[in-house]
Amino acid sequence: MEWQTEEFGSSHEGRPRALLADGTEPGPVYFDIGSGAEIPKSTDWWVYDGTLGAPEATHLRAACTCGWRGDRLYPLDWTEVSRRHPYEYDTSALYEDWTRHISDVESRSVPLPTDIEATIEDLDRRLTALADQAPLAALRAVTSLERVTADAGREAAYNIRADELTWETISKALGLTEDAARSLLFRFSFRR
Repeated sequence: MEWQTEEFGSSHEGRPRALLADGTEPGPVYFDIGSGAEIPKSTDWWVYDGTLGAPEATHLRAACTCGWRGDRLYPLDWTEVSRRHPYEYDTSALYEDWTRHISDVESRSVPLPTDIEATIEDLDRRLTALADQAPLAALRAVTSLERVTADAGREAAYNIRADELTWETISKALGLTEDAARSLLFRFSFRR
């Protein structure tokens, strides 16, 4: 069970995280399935049920791959957790905590100019319709857009590097982790 936005992708994947009675997040639970080179492991909250050598979680909180952790702790009622379908357990409050985090990330990122945002939304709608009605024309349009975006991306990456911004500033402005921001700039810097 992971939460994700298209805009921020793996930089900000959210999920419920289990907490032990002492307030710590437990490490992965390893599953011994016999011989083999790989030992399966999991950090899904429901594996911390106190069985098969796993510690028992007492609370849940929202977490994000960027390192953010929610302030609110939610008691975990194991009598309400279905062993066959643990993902049916109500984690909506944790999801709401994570969406507030995403709203904060969005508010700190560079806003798109209103006219550009409207153009992108219009183009998305029109290309989707064109893909149904005239798929060859849609593919030709997408190919043209790839060229335009590659050129603009390369120019933007060059200017960002010329401005000598810190990776912290760049990543915050893009709403990405520093590694993801580096990867993005590298990708556009050498795109042809």
